[in-house]
Amino acid sequence: MPLNESFLQELKFKTDIEDVISGYVSLKKRGNTSVGLCPFHNEKTPSFTVYNDTQSFYCFGCGAGGDAVTFIKKIENLDYMDAVKALADRAGLQMPQDGGYDDSLAKKRRRILEINRETARFYYSYMMSEEGKTGLDYFLSRGLKMNTIKRFGLGFAPNEWDRLLKHLKDKGFSISDMVDANVVKVGRNNHHYDTFKNRVITPIIDVRGNVIAFGGRVLDDSKPKYINTSDTLVYKKTNELFALNLAKDSGKENLILCEGYMDVIAMHEAGFDNAVAGCGTALTSEQVRLISRYTKEVILAYDADEGGQKALNKAIRLFENTDVKVRIPVLQGGKDPDEIIRKLGKDRFKGILEGASNEIEFALIDAKNKYNLSTTQGKIDFLNDAIRVLVRTSPIEQDLYITRLSSELGVEKASIKSQLDTYKKRFNRRESNTKYKDIVNTSIRNNNRQSYDENISIRQIKAEERIIGLLLKNPDYVSALDELDENMLSSTFIKKVYKEIISRIRNGLDIDLINFSSVLTNDEIGRLSGIIARTPKEQDKDPTKEFKQCINTVREEFEKNKDNSKSITDDDAFRKLFDKK
Repeated sequence: MPLNESFLQELKFKTDIEDVISGYVSLKKRGNTSVGLCPFHNEKTPSFTVYNDTQSFYCFGCGAGGDAVTFIKKIENLDYMDAVKALADRAGLQMPQDGGYDDSLAKKRRRILEINRETARFYYSYMMSEEGKTGLDYFLSRGLKMNTIKRFGLGFAPNEWDRLLKHLKDKGFSISDMVDANVVKVGRNNHHYDTFKNRVITPIIDVRGNVIAFGGRVLDDSKPKYINTSDTLVYKKTNELFALNLAKDSGKENLILCEGYMDVIAMHEAGFDNAVAGCGTALTSEQVRLISRYTKEVILAYDADEGGQKALNKAIRLFENTDVKVRIPVLQGGKDPDEIIRKLGKDRFKGILEGASNEIEFALIDAKNKYNLSTTQGKIDFLNDAIRVLVRTSPIEQDLYITRLSSELGVEKASIKSQLDTYKKRFNRRESNTKYKDIVNTSIRNNNRQSYDENISIRQIKAEERIIGLLLKNPDYVSALDELDENMLSSTFIKKVYKEIISRIRNGLDIDLINFSSVLTNDEIGRLSGIIARTPKEQDKDPTKEFKQCINTVREEFEKNKDNSKSITDDDAFRKLFDKK
């Protein structure tokens, strides 16, 4: 059941969407709206718009949209009820206690979080016992002090198949909930066993302080070396960053992005408490967007081996579409930050970080190392690579780097500039073609997402969306739609929204966007927000007349489409399908 109307009404009055969103997105006023860089996709030009008059947001780049509840759902990866609760807590409201809503999914999430918290306690307590001393000795041997071990909640899983399962069962948790939390697995013959066995354990904690997952490492050479919690109701590895809960409060101006948990823990131990890492997976665009919410500069301290350098290059490409400044240190004296700190000390590692270059410098150094610059051909090949790097930079940066390259290589600055200008023309043409293809592909994807039949005209789609926009803006004119047969509407989405709006109006209920969050999916409410955003804000002189015009358009297009469909009967289609001529 949905939440009762009076509670939602009070929540709406006590929640300002701009205040909510400004905690995550830097917004700038633009007339009656506010704009910023979308937190749901990478962009450099703001297309994310907040509308105070409708208490909604919409991104013209990726189509994300909705109300404050939808925003919190998406940005914090929460279900509907937990998002409402977060906003209610923010507004100082108590959730209804009259059973007026179905919170089964929210209860399941809370149960999983309770299991995870108890599991983390169990692993830590076991490690601190005489039985689990092997795990503690491992962490101490890596140079960690007890305060760091406690701060990260590190632990050790017993070398038994059901020790955790029995413990959680004694605490009153069901085996099905343990399986949902992925701390217990189902084997053959429905046999249940602990996910982690004889491994040191690193809990993964989100920015709200919840234990959401675990990583486990063996102490010997057995395989697999690492295992991690699979995606659950409270955890999606592509959306999370290890130790962000600590790094966000470090007070540092940047974040240091590493590959592994131990790199991060070792760096925090050494005082670099702004270090974070991905969660058992390559860096994702979702994690990049998460980083951009907390900092404007990131240092990519990836491992020096081949795998680390491949991951580094991918990370650089992902950050290209953001306004986050990237710096890359050259790791020397060890294969990863943990090893360098243990071998050379934290002061040496601090110097390495301070000497980190930007992505342009790094790319030029990387290109230079490929060639023998004492030869003419080596210089030519290096300059060709350098030009490919510089083509994406600003005119000022190009001038500075060209001046330096000219001096270092003994090549006339004008020659390098001429070669860059020639390459830039070809590059811009390719970029223009690529952007055109992206626009076409985006349009195709959007059409597929909106699930309109290919025979439906743009004219009908616009008329239907206009009806929805007018109806939300002029609910008192609902009687003007008595002549509209909802079966003429072209898509399941439009029919669903239309019926919901009509029902609410006729039952005297509110039709603010917040009232639709419980009945529409994130994609659907995003599309509804797009319709609202495209609806003119000026007052219609005669809404009844415009309703009738839109109804006539829908009817005409429906009849036209029906006539076209009659031109080929089922029998005709059947014969055509199997006609061998």
